[in-house]
Amino acid sequence: MHAKPVEILSIEQEELRGISRTVAEIEWLLLILVLLYQVFEGPLPEDRSAISAGLFFYGAFVLGFRYTNFYKAESRWKITIETFVMLLFITWVLWYTGKLASPLVNAYLLVIITGALALGKVATMLEMALIVACFVLLGENSSARELISLAYIGGLVALLAPMILVAYITTMFSADIRFGLNRARLLSETDDLTGLYNMRGFTVVVGRLFDQAVRYNRPASLLMIDSDNLKTVNDLHSHEAGNRLLKLVAKCIETELRHTDVLARYGGDEFVALLPEAPAARALEVAQRIIKAVATTPLEFEGKRVETSVSIGIASYPDDGRSIDAIQARADRAMYLAKEQGRNRVVKFTA
Repeated sequence: MHAKPVEILSIEQEELRGISRTVAEIEWLLLILVLLYQVFEGPLPEDRSAISAGLFFYGAFVLGFRYTNFYKAESRWKITIETFVMLLFITWVLWYTGKLASPLVNAYLLVIITGALALGKVATMLEMALIVACFVLLGENSSARELISLAYIGGLVALLAPMILVAYITTMFSADIRFGLNRARLLSETDDLTGLYNMRGFTVVVGRLFDQAVRYNRPASLLMIDSDNLKTVNDLHSHEAGNRLLKLVAKCIETELRHTDVLARYGGDEFVALLPEAPAARALEVAQRIIKAVATTPLEFEGKRVETSVSIGIASYPDDGRSIDAIQARADRAMYLAKEQGRNRVVKFTA
């Protein structure tokens, strides 16, 4: 399947934008929790100013880092930095609200949930290790010997057990949900027979690529490709032979396209391919190679060689239209003209 870098980048950005919105809500929830503690719990007067300073600087960080386009594109590194600062803020607040006896100690769960949602298992386990270090820092320990005693380690594990369990379960659920969503997306955008994009997937990817061509005034060409003898193969050899013929044609077309080109099954025995950064002359060369590849690769079925061919129509941006719909309609018209002229040929649209 072609144009994977564009598709994967776009899907990942959409996913990260959704995760980023969740992270923002978690950050504001944390600020509200600490603020409510300030108002209703009433920390010691000497600690109140330190907590207020922490609230101010963390709030300023969230506003500056998230809402002033510090990073215009979302990334996992950005979320990692936000999570690390969140952990520092929680540790600062706990230091002035009773340390491990603080009612806010479970705020570390927000760090764990954020890591599990956005960063995966390894990053979440690393964050868990940092939280363990923070617990040791916040604990009342008089010597290094006490830190390595079985009693201390057992107590620490018991204290951290709920957080470890939440980290494990959340990362498992997150991985399963992400796998399910990716699988559903793949099935909804992929043709079952050939493994190419279906028209839904093609429309999504090509819409972005064509918008880029228009925005930067770059050429792009579209090929409409029709298998010339699918009906005959179905009638003479069976539908299984016809399905194998479609797979063979799809493979022949794929071998002649670049990694950045987008190929889809249009429906029935037709295929469509978008060639970004390809003027008409370049598209014509590609189409001629596809014609040759299909014609010289007969289908082997039940000991018989079944010859096949394709007819191709070409239309290009900006010469043949200013929208993807116009380009596609004119490439389709050129393809039918190729079939009328005898098949196994390429026709470039002309007004």
